[in-house]
Amino acid sequence: MDLDFAADEGEFRLRARDWLAAHVPPRLLPSLETAEGFAAHRAWEHELAADRWSVVSWPEEYGGQGVDIVKWLVFEEEYYAAGAPGRVSQNGINLLAPTLFDHGTEEQRARILPAMATGEVIWAQAWSEPESGSDLASLRSTARRTDGGWLLSGQKTWSSRAAFADRAFGLFRSEPYENHRDKPHRGLTYLMFPLDAAGVTVRPVGRIDGKPAFAELFLDDVFVPDRDVIGEPGQGWRIAMSTTGNERGLMLRSPGRFLASADRLERRWRAHGDPADTALRDRVADAVIGARAYELFTWAHASRFAAGETIGAESSLNKVFWSEYDIALHETALDLLGADGELTDAATAADQDATDLTDWMEGYVFSLAGPIYAGTNEIQRDIIAERLLGLPKGRR
Repeated sequence: MDLDFAADEGEFRLRARDWLAAHVPPRLLPSLETAEGFAAHRAWEHELAADRWSVVSWPEEYGGQGVDIVKWLVFEEEYYAAGAPGRVSQNGINLLAPTLFDHGTEEQRARILPAMATGEVIWAQAWSEPESGSDLASLRSTARRTDGGWLLSGQKTWSSRAAFADRAFGLFRSEPYENHRDKPHRGLTYLMFPLDAAGVTVRPVGRIDGKPAFAELFLDDVFVPDRDVIGEPGQGWRIAMSTTGNERGLMLRSPGRFLASADRLERRWRAHGDPADTALRDRVADAVIGARAYELFTWAHASRFAAGETIGAESSLNKVFWSEYDIALHETALDLLGADGELTDAATAADQDATDLTDWMEGYVFSLAGPIYAGTNEIQRDIIAERLLGLPKGRR
């Protein structure tokens, strides 16, 4: 692993830094989990795309700059260091797009990716069902063959971004479950569908803070044309595994996110910390070390990608680490902030310091979901034990 940057990589970093300095909003946007905030974040995606910064690693014909993984990671570091807004297009850009690049048709890429890059079409992730979360293969929503396409029926839940999104992607059972009881991952098909189609009901699910971060989707014979099937019918599980690999691996949580948060935490400790509180000081140091360790781990994987390799079960190591690190980081910040850390209304913050106070609580609430989404950490530890360590399967 070579951590020395080439001249063109340094130039790219400076170009990204200069653009972000000129365009990042001076104040936090409203939460993207509100109608107002969702619209503001969609507009930000459009601004990014206008100068080809929304999807820098994509080919130019789809709105990107065609840069390699090293420059993508460089951009992510600069993006988070600049305090830029969260990406409302994350599901599409980080999950669906890699799947389309690997398994989609040229027609699908040409039709879907440009509108995704600009924020014109925001995608929801429709994986989980009421009785199928980490055990995704047990899903029961169906896709029935009809003239020219498929009829989707069933229920999806905890669909991120679905409260305000335009379209969704997910798995559906295209062959009867009874035919595959012993191997339920067979007979699944990967489909995309509009959330405003006839037969779709979107029911927002409010968090404890009242924001509709998710939605339930009810589908009643929703027609989807054949052109919105990704890959071959019945082969959805294999395709979905490439999506979840991206979600657990590099794409969902780049190190820039945690480097920026650890830097903020360190600055606040130096400005407001009690030197006599050595226990809290050590926790701040652990947060800084953890961010750096995650960065190096990610660069090691990037080197493998650059050499033409892929990552498999190792992505579960990645997912367990960043999800638990994120909670520890925010708990340390809130302990440092004390009672001020309970502030939650960033919109009323009078200055940047006050905004920083409220942002930690927002981040903490979100971090608590990390060990659950993208595959629960209990399941990830099973994968690590069985596929990486070669241990026998335990009792379920």
